Amino acid sequence: MTTPRVHIATDHAGMELSAHLVSHLSSKGYEVVDHGPKVYDAQDDYPSFCINAAAAVVADQEAGVDALGIVLGGSGNGEQIAANKVKGVRAALAWNLSTAKLAREHNDANVVAVGGRQHTVEEATELIEAFLQEPFSKDERHIRRIGKIATYETSGEVVE
Repeated sequence: MTTPRVHIATDHAGMELSAHLVSHLSSKGYEVVDHGPKVYDAQDDYPSFCINAAAAVVADQEAGVDALGIVLGGSGNGEQIAANKVKGVRAALAWNLSTAKLAREHNDANVVAVGGRQHTVEEATELIEAFLQEPFSKDERHIRRIGKIATYETSGEVVE
């Protein structure tokens, strides 16, 4: 199994988890790129961090680099929404092992969102490792569905 480059971003609520993941994933051989924030600020505006991480995933993938992203927050919801605004991103909120794996297997998600206040550090680490290690199934039905989403994203056309 190859290890993708991992782009990570958080808000203030996920900083402890983010620091843990940067260290943990680096020790597992992942090249981790931290998009911030660098210092704790309870009033931070997470969208820029998450958008930058998501955009870096897409840029890497377009350049042929195997890359995935992680966005963290208190719930992970806002971070997922921000990441999904980047063209080419399929960010999924993972809250258990099944959703983490299915995000990759069925949806070829390239960014995972996790709520740092919803899980222990150990649980969140397990979810993220499951996401990073699960391959996309490449089943025709999933490719077709992802294609329909991409068509809408690029053209505004809803394909039946």
